[in-house]
Amino acid sequence: MTKTTVVLIDRHPGRSTQTIGIARELGTDPDLIHEPSVGVVGTKGDSQCYLGVLSKVDAIHAELKRRIGTGPGQLKLRLVQPEYTIATSDGIRNGTREMRYSLIGREVTNDSMCEHLSATGLAGTIAVVACDKPPVGTLAAMLEHNQPAIIMSDGTIRPGHDPKTGEALDIVSAYQVAGHPDAEYRHHIACHACPGIGSCGGMFTYNTMQTFIGVVGMQPLHMVAPASDDPRRLEQFPKELVDHLANLIAKGLKPRDIVVRDSIRNAVIVAMAVGGSTNVTLHAPEIARAAGYGDFWKEIMTPEEFNHLSQHVIPVLTDARPYGKYSMLDIDNVGGVQVIVRELLDAGLLNGEVMTCTGETLAAQVKRLAAKPVDGKVIYPVERPYKPTGGLRVLGGNLSPEFSAILKLAGVEGGLENNLFKGKARVFAGEQGLLEALDKTPDRFQNHDMIIVRYEGPSGAPGMPEMLDSTSRITTLCRERGIVVALMTDGRFSGGSVGLVIGHVGPEAALGGPIALIEEGDEIVADLNTNELNCTALSDPATVKKRKAAWDKVVAANGGVHPDCGIADTRLLHRARLTAVPATRGGGLHPGREIWVREPRTAERSGFVPKNKYRPSTTKAF
Repeated sequence: MTKTTVVLIDRHPGRSTQTIGIARELGTDPDLIHEPSVGVVGTKGDSQCYLGVLSKVDAIHAELKRRIGTGPGQLKLRLVQPEYTIATSDGIRNGTREMRYSLIGREVTNDSMCEHLSATGLAGTIAVVACDKPPVGTLAAMLEHNQPAIIMSDGTIRPGHDPKTGEALDIVSAYQVAGHPDAEYRHHIACHACPGIGSCGGMFTYNTMQTFIGVVGMQPLHMVAPASDDPRRLEQFPKELVDHLANLIAKGLKPRDIVVRDSIRNAVIVAMAVGGSTNVTLHAPEIARAAGYGDFWKEIMTPEEFNHLSQHVIPVLTDARPYGKYSMLDIDNVGGVQVIVRELLDAGLLNGEVMTCTGETLAAQVKRLAAKPVDGKVIYPVERPYKPTGGLRVLGGNLSPEFSAILKLAGVEGGLENNLFKGKARVFAGEQGLLEALDKTPDRFQNHDMIIVRYEGPSGAPGMPEMLDSTSRITTLCRERGIVVALMTDGRFSGGSVGLVIGHVGPEAALGGPIALIEEGDEIVADLNTNELNCTALSDPATVKKRKAAWDKVVAANGGVHPDCGIADTRLLHRARLTAVPATRGGGLHPGREIWVREPRTAERSGFVPKNKYRPSTTKAF
């Protein structure tokens, strides 16, 4: 009796019949239907970010199929058909109410990927990811499932070029001409800014998080930076990915063995060093949660340490868009992300002993890749960095008592003389009102105004939309008029935003946070010497009490929800309204607003501390 015959008289034929049928349809051996299963997953969406994913998934699936079987040297595994999650196009949705679904999309990806991984019982997974929220949701699901898995970025888009001037263009270029008076010019830039396929090309959130995922150990470093249409992604990387997955399965090396305290810290440090997106402070807590840590800001890195590292230890090494000149393609051309990691490892700023998805330590992977020396033009050395301090800063103060507020210091173009900004509050209950003002009455904004955009947080919007449209218009307005106009919000920003913009201010307005109590004309002070964000009027307890009482009265009269909050008119938005956790916990959707952790773990304390190569520490040792 053959093994196949045994399968056919299985005691559970109802369970076996479809797996037998699938094996036949996929062209794999029915003898393997009771072996552990492996498969490829990807993301689909309505923009060019996702157009290259399908071909990579097909190539990896074909390589898996070639390697699976019962013959000598083959992988004795059951192959399942590829699965896809859906995603929102951030670029197309910015400035619209549909942008509320962007961060929620991370949660939808997590949920749908969790359903696929766990219900299918996948013992090995390769994911091809695009844009910036689906990769984080995918990684979170992999960490929750905790079976061997590996991620590959679909890749960046190649820069566009203005055919008239030769200037390199990207999506931020297009957003920044929104206020230009010439409609033909606006259309000209729009037509040339995003040719081809792939995700955003600068050091925006996509490339920040792909770099993060590589450094945290779940993506081979050399697969991060190549363009989406780079032939290596179809001809070379699929075999390497399958080799790595087979090795992970053989070793029993799982995501939670890779994504540990020090690897997350490494990834945050590299995000500082590349002047990365403010969204990293939303995604890192979510990744830490899925890896089993209860509170990123207590168990992985405190706000005080985050700021100490950014102020005194970690410089910006890359001259990259949006704050600089070059694209991710340029970084790839000078050696890729592994060059940045090698430079930081050599400077003693990363822990090189953490494991990665290649089965090697981080340091061993960089050594095997023979990472090049920095070129000094696109990637700078630690001793002579592009910018002397790290690109991110978290702020406390009476507007941000939870130390939630985040500033992308690398993108600030002015207004921080002596590390201090003082401005007059210009208050908007939502981004739509601000966009209308910027479009119709831009002259109303004056030097050293501080625009307040509230009720755009995880619960208030709901969904915490990003604001690339409004920040880009403000940037252009400031450049044209030679002024500084700042913005602070309980919402968030695109990684392409530049300027003096402060996001994630919390507690958010919808929950009665201090940002809800600011009034038109109040003095707002951002002090980077003390890392505080304050409203002068709210330093008076009597004023706070009076304004909060008035706010409570309005909320009570509106059934418990402030009338300036967005309408939660779908089940997803309603779920966000009721279950979103604060930005400090990732802004995700969790029952009862409590952080949900699967199989909590104690944070490993390796004793590794990055070297202080600049000036003596002014804070406590960590």
